[in-house]
Amino acid sequence: MSALEKAMGLGLRSLNWFARLPLADRLGLRKASERVVFRGARAGFRGASAAARVFQSTQKLVKPARLKTGPRRGLFDLTPTDEQQMLREAAQSFALEQLRPAALAADSASAAPAALLQQATGLGFSQLGIPETLGGAGNERSAISNALIAEALALGDMGLAVACLAPAAVSTALVLWGDEQQQALYLPAFVGEQAPAAALALMEARPLFDPMHLQTTAQRDGTDFVLNGTKVLVPLAATAELFIVAAQLDTGPALFIIEGGSQGLEVEPDPAMGLRAAATGRVHMRQLRVPAAALIANGAAEVYRQCLALSRLGWCALAVGTAQAVLDYVVPYVNERVAFGEPISHRQSVAFAVANIGIELEGMRLATWRAAARADQGLDFVREAAIARRLCADKGAVIGADAVQLLGGHGYTKEYPVERWFRDLRAAGLMEGAVLI
Repeated sequence: MSALEKAMGLGLRSLNWFARLPLADRLGLRKASERVVFRGARAGFRGASAAARVFQSTQKLVKPARLKTGPRRGLFDLTPTDEQQMLREAAQSFALEQLRPAALAADSASAAPAALLQQATGLGFSQLGIPETLGGAGNERSAISNALIAEALALGDMGLAVACLAPAAVSTALVLWGDEQQQALYLPAFVGEQAPAAALALMEARPLFDPMHLQTTAQRDGTDFVLNGTKVLVPLAATAELFIVAAQLDTGPALFIIEGGSQGLEVEPDPAMGLRAAATGRVHMRQLRVPAAALIANGAAEVYRQCLALSRLGWCALAVGTAQAVLDYVVPYVNERVAFGEPISHRQSVAFAVANIGIELEGMRLATWRAAARADQGLDFVREAAIARRLCADKGAVIGADAVQLLGGHGYTKEYPVERWFRDLRAAGLMEGAVLI
């Protein structure tokens, strides 16, 4: 079979799968959605290296395009709207039908299948965060919607979910904080036929890493900045065509836009204990020179703090989705696993362990949704994000360990997915950047 025939087959399979989802009909977007999926599938086989892409403005913006904040609710109600629930169902269907079956092979290969990433791009979830004036589908800022999508994708596999969401972290950052020149230059690529691989790089390799005190530095040199340092656990690092990197200015941490293939930029594989499907790597910057226009929001401290908090909420949402996968798996397992003549769920210690997973999972979910809802309304959410982060980090690790314990010897083998979930859930307590809601 030729490459063209394979590409056409992938496009048809994508369209057939998407046609089964109720989302397109309910929102009246079937024709537009089918065009997006078809273009995404077709573009999956147009190879473009990081060094080959040339970003260029397709329109001139007078001012930055922003999404409006959501309405403030007088009542404490985190129930998703009908539209949010439909997005959640669509993402969950993709996760269970596409990501879950591919998870083991992707984990072993330390890479996500390119066709799968292209299919995820074609579904258009990332375009919900880009304003309609820039070619996207967004109208209103919705961290809750992004959290629901991240949670649903992680139900399939956290590593693959990170790989799917990494480019959206860059486009979301540009929408929230980029100026008109930065948006006009880079955002059109994210709504085109071949969206670039991209990554938000904050992490550094040192014990007790503090994202407010970075070792990666940016020093002014005339009208330019010169960056030096190394970022670790950067998803899609080897294929990324665009990075947003955190570096220390003399005034504090700031965000910079760096194009893949820039002189002084080097990337090497850096697989970790978990998130192996995200194809994490190290990004080295050695005397990397960027223009002053690469600095986001003039290095505003508040922008960096918001970026950090929104990233942590993204990891909370991923932890919630993975913990939900654990619960959905262990309940039937303990009911069907027979020992000493009865299901092991009849043992009080087993029943209590499963119940604790369910209880802690609901706490993690509500804390994450609460912080995201405050972000949607334009309220301060840093405190709530910190609470959610601590809860998801601590309880997520316990849930992963309990899952392995409940399966006994089976939980320690790759034949069962809980050992992978155990490894991935550890990431919620240490990762910075990579995703953004």
